[in-house]
Amino acid sequence: MSLARRLTAEALGSALLLAIVIGSGIMGERLADNDAVALLANTIATGAGLVVLITVLGPISGAHLNPAVTLVSLLNRDIRPRDALAYVAAQVAGALLGALAAHAMFDLPLLQTSLKLRDGPALALSEALATFGLIATILGTVRFRPDMVAVCVGLYITAAYWFTASTSFANPAVTIARSLSDTFAGIAPASAPAFIGAQIVGALAAWGLMGWLLKEEKPA
Repeated sequence: MSLARRLTAEALGSALLLAIVIGSGIMGERLADNDAVALLANTIATGAGLVVLITVLGPISGAHLNPAVTLVSLLNRDIRPRDALAYVAAQVAGALLGALAAHAMFDLPLLQTSLKLRDGPALALSEALATFGLIATILGTVRFRPDMVAVCVGLYITAAYWFTASTSFANPAVTIARSLSDTFAGIAPASAPAFIGAQIVGALAAWGLMGWLLKEEKPA
């Protein structure tokens, strides 16, 4: 596929992902009696949406939809540096458009800044582990069951929403966009840098460990 088509796929997928994440959070909060039910609704919608987006867009761009995934792809030399930078720009731009779309659908102010602080070492650790698990899931599935990447990523994120204290953002582009949404899924801009830093650390750790685990050994 041409770079233009791949970038369009990355932007479109990121936009739809954020519309799903933020939109389902708003809907869940409006209809639910408590945060647990709202989070469950948010979780199911996000996991299901990821399966669909990766299945549809994977053959076009690889459906990274995540700068951390693009970083690992770059380190594995599966994408050129210039294309990787363009991927990240498309992902962030698409994510921001998706946040705007979610606000518009629920008749909220388009431009917002989240007031929801998500601070502390425990949440940073959660993001590092969440992203570590996501990258490990992708690399392992691509190696052994490439036909199951979409399903495994969707299932992993569904689980990670619940086993991490941060509810598993695991994506710098998602974090940036959610900082501009003062809704159920939001994160205060002041909290975003620690999340993004932890996500990059988690991605690099997974790349290093999985590179060793998945390396083919030469016969003795």
